[in-house]
Amino acid sequence: MALQTSAEHPAPVRQIAMAISGWIDRLGAVWVEGQVAQLNRRQGMNTVFITLRDTVADISVPVTCSRQVFDSLNPPVVEGASVVVFAKPSYYANRGTLSLYATDIRMVGLGELLARLERRRQLLAAEGLFARELKRPLPFLPRTVGLITGRESAAERDVLENARRRWPAVSFRVVNTSVQGTNAAREVIDALGALDRDPEVDVIIIARGGGAVEDLLPFSDEALIRAVHQARTPVVSAIGHEPDTPILDLVADVRASTPTDAAKTVVPDVSEEIDRIRHLRDRGRHVMTTWLGQQMHQLEAVRARPSLANPRSTLDDRARDIEELRARTRRTLHHQVDRAHNDLMHQLARVRSLSPLATLERGYAVLQDADGHVVTSIDQARPDQEMHVRVRDGRVHVVVRDTEPDPALHPDGTDETTGETTSETQENA
Repeated sequence: MALQTSAEHPAPVRQIAMAISGWIDRLGAVWVEGQVAQLNRRQGMNTVFITLRDTVADISVPVTCSRQVFDSLNPPVVEGASVVVFAKPSYYANRGTLSLYATDIRMVGLGELLARLERRRQLLAAEGLFARELKRPLPFLPRTVGLITGRESAAERDVLENARRRWPAVSFRVVNTSVQGTNAAREVIDALGALDRDPEVDVIIIARGGGAVEDLLPFSDEALIRAVHQARTPVVSAIGHEPDTPILDLVADVRASTPTDAAKTVVPDVSEEIDRIRHLRDRGRHVMTTWLGQQMHQLEAVRARPSLANPRSTLDDRARDIEELRARTRRTLHHQVDRAHNDLMHQLARVRSLSPLATLERGYAVLQDADGHVVTSIDQARPDQEMHVRVRDGRVHVVVRDTEPDPALHPDGTDETTGETTSETQENA
């Protein structure tokens, strides 16, 4: 019912706000179609804030939903996606704002199509078809390049012209197929099988120009993806432009952003290769020249050594060393012989000085009886006894006539002049 108000009896703001809230609460839940213009997932909050915009008029409405509802979507909702939400209008009286609280969100139109493609991509990825270790390297210079593209298309012209501009001798085997429509995927699969069986084809390019998402659907076909995965020849995907990402880009060995980029990827640039060869040749010449210069410098240093510059100088030095050693040896030996001779002479002189012959040479004689015993006292001599007198050069045979004691000796045999006994006197003699 309408509120009864007047200038004299106005209604307070809270009453009006509560009335609006009550009117809106009486509205049931409705299905609303629109495009996600803004998406806000605040950290730590259980509510997701979405701005839903009309696809024709410049009108938008805020939408809230629980995080559980939003996270259950596969693929997840992104900004720009077309969706249908089942929501109930609600009025927040404290702020005076209207919003829709969604309990169900579904993709529609392009959004639903992208969702199906995303689910297909996830299933194929789970099987391992996109694994990096399965990617095969491209040959440096392929003998023949297989090209699958539309007849007289811009993609065919871009690939052929750019490839031949880079390497004029490149050979192509072109197979024209439909690149959109219901039969496109099957024709591309047949062309891929024919080129893969050709032993002269070293790499295959699947090329198409840009277009809408619906136009590129054949290149996300599951049968085509599995055929590329099973192919033995490396495959290059060149579908659309940089933002276009069909599933073929994920399974191909190399993804080219455009057909022109595919030509640059498959064949090298002859001018760049010539420059690289020239650079490598100059670098190799520089390295070899530097190495030869170092070796020549080392050889000159070796040749400049005295042992090689004048080999006889070393021999002469060694010969002088040998002569000096021989002279030192000779001098040392002579000194040792001289010292030994002097020592021998000294010992000989001492022996001679201690020899009885030396005493005999000084005029002394030794008296011996017939048995050869030395007579040291007159008591050992008897008259008419035969004795021998030993002198320096022989013996004298004598007969004792008489004995006479020495008056200078005491009866005990001590010499009065020297104080020595007779035996000591004889030993000193």
